[in-house]
Amino acid sequence: MAAPRKAGPREAGPRLARPRFTWGFPRLYFRFYVALLVSLAVFALAVTLVWQRSGGPLERSNTALAHLMQNALASADAPPAEQQAALERMASDLNASLTLYGREWQQLAAVGEPIPPHRWRQRGAGAAPGALLRGPPPESLVRLPDGRRLLSSVPLGFTRPKAILHNALLLLALGIGIAAFPLIRHLTKRLERLQQGVESLAAGNLSARVAVEGKDEVAQLARSFNRAADQIEQLVSAHKTLLANASHELRTPLARIRMALELMQEDVDPKRRAGLEQDIRELDVLLDEILLASRLDAVNAEVMLEELDLLALAAEEAAHYDAVQLEGCSAVLAGDTRLLRRLLRNLLENARRHGAAPTFVNLAIEGSNAILSVHDSGPGIPASEAERVFEPFYRRRNTRDNHGAGLGLALVRQIARRHGGEARCVRREDGGSGFEITLPLLQG
Repeated sequence: MAAPRKAGPREAGPRLARPRFTWGFPRLYFRFYVALLVSLAVFALAVTLVWQRSGGPLERSNTALAHLMQNALASADAPPAEQQAALERMASDLNASLTLYGREWQQLAAVGEPIPPHRWRQRGAGAAPGALLRGPPPESLVRLPDGRRLLSSVPLGFTRPKAILHNALLLLALGIGIAAFPLIRHLTKRLERLQQGVESLAAGNLSARVAVEGKDEVAQLARSFNRAADQIEQLVSAHKTLLANASHELRTPLARIRMALELMQEDVDPKRRAGLEQDIRELDVLLDEILLASRLDAVNAEVMLEELDLLALAAEEAAHYDAVQLEGCSAVLAGDTRLLRRLLRNLLENARRHGAAPTFVNLAIEGSNAILSVHDSGPGIPASEAERVFEPFYRRRNTRDNHGAGLGLALVRQIARRHGGEARCVRREDGGSGFEITLPLLQG
């Protein structure tokens, strides 16, 4: 058998479940980030809709420029010479090349070196596919209201203002989104650390505190949590100290009463004496259970873990009771022998007092856990009381034996959880009920 070892706070207490990521954005920073991105998208969409509705000042200036140019040029059905003359008058004060194309991209007039159309318009211009285009590239293209196009080697008005706006909005949203992610993640990490502190406190670690970072509302929340945790720890510590001291001090008068009863053997009625002895035993057991429950409540309490066989331990405890049938397989785990003996003893004692013989004890292995089942042949516990029986000092009414303080099953659950397991009341197929204890097996 391996040498005993002390379990630390993490090993002795219940394990905290880490938050897992699932689809649906349960993490707070994802929600913040998605809300920011959605806000940026809505803002960009609103600006685009306003631009479309108002026409945009840049687009309206381009439209006005196209009308002015059409009025300055000859009509679309004018002779080529007239169109050439009008184009030369327009380009007289411009050091630029201008080329006027028709609706089908046929060249109508040109000033300076003709500017070829865009390459994606080669077929419409009548050029052979793949032919090289000669001439200066167009700096701007103005679409006239009558369908003609005017290409210029110098900028005329604004080029594609709608595309410029859309690209600017896209780049702005992308930049803000990238820059905002680390800021949001930094903020929500503090909230996650606060959440871990709350979960640790809820699991029973009364010394859990969180670091206070910054001076905003999250920092104020961390300070409030630490103050509340301090007060809770002080109150619980005072309560445990009072309970332990009171239980310890009560043993002294109990010892005196027992001694006085021994000295009064001939003067006390045997029936009365038996009753007094039973009351003293119950008080002694009650004090022992209260002290044990108080020690188990402390997260930092030391637990002596050693390698043991739960089946052998159950066989030893079952030998002290009549009509107990034990079956199952060997289950090796790391546990405190004294506490696990108390767990088995409380379950068997509960079946003897409140159930009907025989009592069945079964030990099985499921995966990495040992499953200990204990049930008797009685009617069992109603489903409405399946959880209440684990409450301290809860005693069922109309039972065969009302002795006890109602701490036995509460200690069973505390001991199981101290070993990283769980205790619950389960219904059986025959209508009765039983208790099922899950304990982790020794790994490796």
